[in-house]
Amino acid sequence: MKQAAKRRTPTLEDVAEVAQVSRATVSRVVNGLDTVDDELVRRVQAAIETTGYVPNAAARTLVNRRTGTIALVMSGSDGSAAQAFADPFFGRITGGVVTYLRERGMHPTLLLADSDHARKDALAFVRRGNAEGAILVSTHSDDPLPRLFVDAGVPAVLFARPADPVPISFVDLDHEAGAALAAAQLAERGCRKIATIAGPADLPAANSRLAGFQRAMERHGVPYVHVARGNFTADSGEQAMIELLAALPDVDGVFAANDLMAVGALRALRDGGRSVPGDVALIGFDDSEPSRMSRPRLTTISQPVEEMSAKMTAILLERITNPDAVPTSVVFRPELVLRESA
Repeated sequence: MKQAAKRRTPTLEDVAEVAQVSRATVSRVVNGLDTVDDELVRRVQAAIETTGYVPNAAARTLVNRRTGTIALVMSGSDGSAAQAFADPFFGRITGGVVTYLRERGMHPTLLLADSDHARKDALAFVRRGNAEGAILVSTHSDDPLPRLFVDAGVPAVLFARPADPVPISFVDLDHEAGAALAAAQLAERGCRKIATIAGPADLPAANSRLAGFQRAMERHGVPYVHVARGNFTADSGEQAMIELLAALPDVDGVFAANDLMAVGALRALRDGGRSVPGDVALIGFDDSEPSRMSRPRLTTISQPVEEMSAKMTAILLERITNPDAVPTSVVFRPELVLRESA
């Protein structure tokens, strides 16, 4: 009885032939380099699936010193994975990073860093070669995380502009411009008794949104805006709205600095006998899932977190490939998303 012929292991050349690209292009895609056109990446990925080619991860790491892993370091939750993933903001960042890396045969490792010990552990993880670089999500202005990675010479990119000057690449949103869009929409609706639910005072983005909203309302002839602060949760938004109703019972326009606080404000307004948008126009910020799930659905300001996260990941991969590249920044423009609440 003849033994069945052993099936030949697919090679890079086989993938290149199916994808109709060069072997070098396949190699760049397999190694996660960000120098390949997106269409070619899709063709190579499809050819890999067709041929059954499996990259030799161990050999790739030895030759290129590439692990195929990026550290996603989050600081700003309470230190628990449950809290991090319960927040739409952190979840959207993770989704954007995972999607971008997966298309390039790479993966993130999530690290929570909300203490000095955890931050040192995260840095040590990358420096030991377990990851090629780090995406840093740091929300508090006094967080030493960005400076820690820069001083160590570790490739890193930051979500949001650093509060203190640090030579690190970052992506961010023009928060003041977004808040100005909210102010213009309330002014267009004829709102004059205006209040805002601002985010925590130690978050640069929250302060930018507050300042942008106040300045824009001044331009629309409203010199004073009642302010209450929350912590970006629905419960804090509800409590802040209760405080604002006590201070300004005839409020007719509210801007909440994120969608979760706007959802909480909606509850307080409903409990207080105010209809939205009949009595009070309400605008959120982020265009996250809660804005689409609320009733009425929230008018909000878009923050394209998934797109921003993908860009941040691309910058990091370029930095890994070119360690001497100077830091860069990309600032996205917000847009007004009109729904039923304002």
